Amino acid sequence: MCAHIYIRAHEIFFIPLHPLFPIQGEHKYLINIMSNFKNVQPLDDFNWEEFENGSISNASKEAQEESYAATLNKVSEGQVAEGTVISIDKKEVIVNIGYKSDGIIPATEFRYNPDLKIGDKVEVYVDTQEDKKGQLVLSHKKARMSKSWDRVNEALNNEEIVQGYIKCRTKGGMIVDVFGIEAFLPGSQIDVHPIRDYDIFVGKTMEFKIVKINQEFRNVVVSHKALIEAELEAQKAEIMSKLEKGQVYEGTVKNITSYGVFIDLGGVDGLVHITDLSWGRVSDPHEVVELDQKIKVVILDFDDEKKRIALGLKQLTPHPWDALDPNIKVGDRIKGKVVVIADYGAFVEVAPGVEGLIHVSEMSWSQHLRSAQDFLHVGDEVEAEILTLDRDERKMSLGIRQLKEDPWATIEEKYPVGSKHTAKVRNFTNFGIFVELEEGVDGLIHISDLSWTKKVKHPSEFTKVGETIEVVVLEIDKENRRLSLGHKQLEDNPWDTYETIYTAGSVHKGVVSEVMEKGAVITLNEGGEGFATPKHLVKEDGTQAQKGEELDFQVIEFVKDSKRIILSHSRTFEPEKEVEEKKARTAKRPAAKKDEASINNVAASQSLGDFDALANLKAQMEKGDE
Repeated sequence: MCAHIYIRAHEIFFIPLHPLFPIQGEHKYLINIMSNFKNVQPLDDFNWEEFENGSISNASKEAQEESYAATLNKVSEGQVAEGTVISIDKKEVIVNIGYKSDGIIPATEFRYNPDLKIGDKVEVYVDTQEDKKGQLVLSHKKARMSKSWDRVNEALNNEEIVQGYIKCRTKGGMIVDVFGIEAFLPGSQIDVHPIRDYDIFVGKTMEFKIVKINQEFRNVVVSHKALIEAELEAQKAEIMSKLEKGQVYEGTVKNITSYGVFIDLGGVDGLVHITDLSWGRVSDPHEVVELDQKIKVVILDFDDEKKRIALGLKQLTPHPWDALDPNIKVGDRIKGKVVVIADYGAFVEVAPGVEGLIHVSEMSWSQHLRSAQDFLHVGDEVEAEILTLDRDERKMSLGIRQLKEDPWATIEEKYPVGSKHTAKVRNFTNFGIFVELEEGVDGLIHISDLSWTKKVKHPSEFTKVGETIEVVVLEIDKENRRLSLGHKQLEDNPWDTYETIYTAGSVHKGVVSEVMEKGAVITLNEGGEGFATPKHLVKEDGTQAQKGEELDFQVIEFVKDSKRIILSHSRTFEPEKEVEEKKARTAKRPAAKKDEASINNVAASQSLGDFDALANLKAQMEKGDE
């Protein structure tokens, strides 16, 4: 029997074709009629006359509805059921769960499974049996979520490989949809190779292994790298078993660091240290290789246990020392470029990969210990003399001071004894000043040779480092490269003149320039300095002489060799009184014959300046002997 099908929100009726019963209302969905209703058979006892007359009883209608409902699956809201995909487009996926209407699910809920096709069985969650439009509301995402944690834990325990959809980037990695759960994929677990562009993975579906689950916070960590590591380990083991020193492999530059380059040899990595990239100096490996570049390397060494492989690149080219001109010899001059500077010297590249060392001591004839940076800088082009050359050890030492004449070779002609020069103060010691006459020619001015008259306690009182000073060459020691210099010798020795001026008993004007516990320093107007003890600083009014006062002083003692002048102010106004007091003290002693030794002892016990008193005492004793 032919019939129209009238589908309403909650009813489906078979209506026989009859001109008196046209189809009423709107068609909601008309999908796979034969598949949905193939088991529905017309009722044998259906009373068409009552139906056409509209006289079907309510009881009969209920029976018909029950009969129809028995042909459909029973579903309830919140239930998870299995359905069949019957239609797919860009926006929607239609799923039949055997209910009176089919459910429509957004296609975005299936983006984790790009291989979804018509006929696939999928789990769906019944949200609503019938919404306002009479539509069955299903959700594949909720169905997955309801069982996702069980499946995730099961996959972790069974080490199962799962599929996931990479949704987006996040800090440190990617977010992956696995069973409807957002899992974290660390950047280091995407691949065995470092990833430089994460964005190329967004939107891709890949296989993963669940490596960690935090049940408390419901965090899941997945890894794609773990899937390929097992295979790589097998490859590594195979490659390592075949490795031999000296073998040449072609590899790909995997990573570049400040200390070297990692090379992928096809499943196993090796390191080319920066020193093995080139025979010459390399400051940055990027100067030699680029990422993803294919290069050939040689096996230098390997460790089976630690899976470490040391590779070399420069070893594939001849050593530059082997190509060095065989005619070069010690004493030759050679040009090069400064490539490294250290405190102790500079390395000069005289040919690609061939370097020589200029020690700081070979940079100047000067004996002062300096740093190489004072003479050379990286990048300087220099000419040097070859001092030593060892081709077997591949070592070369150079010198640049040899390009200049040794100033000590003609020192006696250039700086003869007695010649006067201007020198630069280099540094001080407690015993003198080191000065430089020219580069490589240094000399010492002893502290005693700084001044004829002033007693210098430390050279810093006399001059400063960096200043110039006039000197006289006193002595030359060519063998030991030493010059003895003087400054005071630029002037005549004033003590020759002082000897005639400051005779014992003479009186001179002077200023008290410094007062100390043991006496005072007196600056004499005629030049030079003398010393007076406290008892000789007593003035006529009984007070003590003060600093800055100008007074008369009598010379008690003058010693040229030790440059000593002993003075007295009190002697200038009471010399006769002191003599009379001494005569009185002598008269009280018992008269006795004294030999020459006693006279000397008495004289020695007196002040060396009491010449008048001693002379009178000696005359008196001689008269007593007569």
